[in-house]
Amino acid sequence: MPVKLVALDEDDLAVISAHAQDAVVRAADIVWQPGDKRLVIGMSRPDWEQALGGAASPRRLISVLRFDRVLACRSRRIERDGPRARLNIVGVAFHPATPPGGHVVLMFGDGAALRLDVECLECGLVDLGRDGSGEAVSGDASLSSPARP
Repeated sequence: MPVKLVALDEDDLAVISAHAQDAVVRAADIVWQPGDKRLVIGMSRPDWEQALGGAASPRRLISVLRFDRVLACRSRRIERDGPRARLNIVGVAFHPATPPGGHVVLMFGDGAALRLDVECLECGLVDLGRDGSGEAVSGDASLSSPARP
């Protein structure tokens, strides 16, 4: 079943992190929009509800993970110039600083990571539909931008 989730605190973000776990992300589908204080990530994620229902090979869903009120975005071990580069999400966590701000850390396989400095935690995960290819896709105007972290 498609999800539409919002996270405004650490507990909410833990739910989004669980849904995003094992998602496949292309580096080209990570879009940092500093003028809008936004980071958008297109991904192909497992349908965990179907997996928990006993499906041997759960379908994948095209999803968008969005962070608003982002002041800065830093990356580690992410190949920015490799549009074929693939990342697997391990988890997403919020580390509070001066309230209501803090840092969001997106952890990927092989030690890659994104660190977002945020005014406050404001995140959403929306499923757009089924993915027959198992890969993240781009093409939606909201996901296309030459600026990347």
